[in-house]
Amino acid sequence: MPGSTSGNGTMTPPTAAVGPEQDGHSEKAFSLTDLRNLVKAGAIDTVLLAVPDLQGRLKGKRYDANHFLRRVAHHGAEVCAYVLATDVDMSPADGFALTSWETGYQDLSVRPALSTMRVVPWLPRTAVALGDAVTRDGTRIEIAPRQILQQQMTRLSRHGLHAKAGIETEFVLYRGTYTEAEHAGYQAMQPLVTENLDYALDHDPVSDRFFRRLQRALAGAGMSVEAIKTEAGPGQVEVTFPYGPALGACDQHVLFKHAVRTLGSRARLAPTFMAAPETGRANGLHLHVSLWSNGISQLNEPGGGLSQTGQRAVAGLLAGLPELAPLYAPNTNSYKRFTPGSFAPTTFTWGYDNRTCAVRVVGHAEDLHLEIRVPGADANPYLAFSAVLAAIDHGIEQQLAPGPAESGNSYMAPGIPVPSCLADALGAFQNSILAREGFGTGVVEHYARLCQLELDHERSLVTDADRRRWLARA
Repeated sequence: MPGSTSGNGTMTPPTAAVGPEQDGHSEKAFSLTDLRNLVKAGAIDTVLLAVPDLQGRLKGKRYDANHFLRRVAHHGAEVCAYVLATDVDMSPADGFALTSWETGYQDLSVRPALSTMRVVPWLPRTAVALGDAVTRDGTRIEIAPRQILQQQMTRLSRHGLHAKAGIETEFVLYRGTYTEAEHAGYQAMQPLVTENLDYALDHDPVSDRFFRRLQRALAGAGMSVEAIKTEAGPGQVEVTFPYGPALGACDQHVLFKHAVRTLGSRARLAPTFMAAPETGRANGLHLHVSLWSNGISQLNEPGGGLSQTGQRAVAGLLAGLPELAPLYAPNTNSYKRFTPGSFAPTTFTWGYDNRTCAVRVVGHAEDLHLEIRVPGADANPYLAFSAVLAAIDHGIEQQLAPGPAESGNSYMAPGIPVPSCLADALGAFQNSILAREGFGTGVVEHYARLCQLELDHERSLVTDADRRRWLARA
């Protein structure tokens, strides 16, 4: 089956036996005592303290491991607050309430979430701990992506529910380095492979070596993949991860992207998670979600199909996600992925095992779960999953009904359209009562400002596409 633009994998369904529900702990995470032993043995000499930024990248500092153990692990560290108030270029910008020129670009504190600490085998003798952004008095900063997700998890718990998640993402491997691509003006970039290798098992030596190194590195960090497969798009790869706690799934995803870029650089490859790296090609970030209470799945009806909770969850997704697009489609490029016949949705529809829909219901009995196919690979996973949980909460709270499932080609079916551009998405987001009630005005205004920076950047930018279309015709 084709899957060149937005993926078509089916993730192994969740089970009630998956570990802790509310933190980022994994089976390979370790304690400070473990870290001390590794440092003493000379196996670890560096610890990264990282806070996920607005774009889902890791920002922070490298610490001598002994200094981390003596001080940082217990007291945290300071970073300039602009790491949570800037565009993708890290350009200081006014308009953010968190920090600005007027406030002197003050520091914020990063408190290590020690349950996330792990060795990262793709860097020599290095461990990493993700951190939570807090004020000087220890209050968590509401606009930090990790905090936004934890807030949505808490809101969902009002209904006696918690979510489990599996993330399936795509990226494209290009030959050469990022620096070489920049020097060439990003022209004539060559995918690692050029033919359709969807579901192929006969990979070239370079691809095979990269996949093996990635798989070993992630396993060594306690982040074993479920599967790696090549897609129909030239150079496109899809990676799926097993189900687990929602926060842990997002924590692992930002580390996974760090590993892909690091290992790609060493292999003289340039991976990209752009939603649409080329015309007609796109990368999806599919979120597989299930709802649980007391170890029992709440999505399936004993006689088959969706439970009432499941139906309300689907209805909430269809009603809420159109208003929350900046959280899962944050860039102008994001919207170039939503094209008919691309395996990326163009309207908000739902169906059973229907890959043309925005919400695909997959599995049977307790294995039943929802696959949300709207986010692109450029999305910040914390924010994308927060949008999903907020929409589900809305459907349950308002007792919404989803309407009939779409059994045919949803590209031809009526439904609320996916926003056509970031400007339209921003307008809906700013005017959304659901967004302001679910996330708070401060969060909405912060991310609306980020969207406006992206729009301002593109508005005056003359592109190669402009010149190709108009140079000889204007």
